[in-house]
Amino acid sequence: VQLQASGGGLVQAGGSLTLSCRDSGRTFSSNAMGWYRQIQGKEREFVAGILSGGHRTYADSVKGRFTISRDNAKSTVYLQMSSLKPEDTALYYCGGRLKTIVAGIPSYEYWGQGTQVTVSS
Repeated sequence: VQLQASGGGLVQAGGSLTLSCRDSGRTFSSNAMGWYRQIQGKEREFVAGILSGGHRTYADSVKGRFTISRDNAKSTVYLQMSSLKPEDTALYYCGGRLKTIVAGIPSYEYWGQGTQVTVSS
C-alpha cells in the first residue's frame, strides 16, 4: 500500500478535523498530491491539491475552510478542515502523482484507501 490515509471521524457542525496521508513511496517530494471525496450516492469529487512546489488549488465548496499542506520530510500530505458542515460528510481519499489536469482539476495516478468524515448537525 503506497498511500495510507488517517484522521477521519465524527465531528459536530462547525468543528475541525485534520486528515493525514502518508506516502510510502520514494518520490513523494516530487509528486503532486491531493484530496478527493465521495459523498454516498455521488461521484468522487476534487477537494484540494498541492503541487511539489507548494502551489495549492481548492474546490469552491471548501475554499476558506480547508487547507492542504505537505511535509516532505515525513512524506505526508494534510487536509486541515474547519467550519465543517454536514454536507462535508464523505469518504475522503488522498491521491498521488499527477495524472491529468482537466478544466483546472487535477487527478492522480494512485490512491489511498479512504477515511470517513461524518459531520453531525
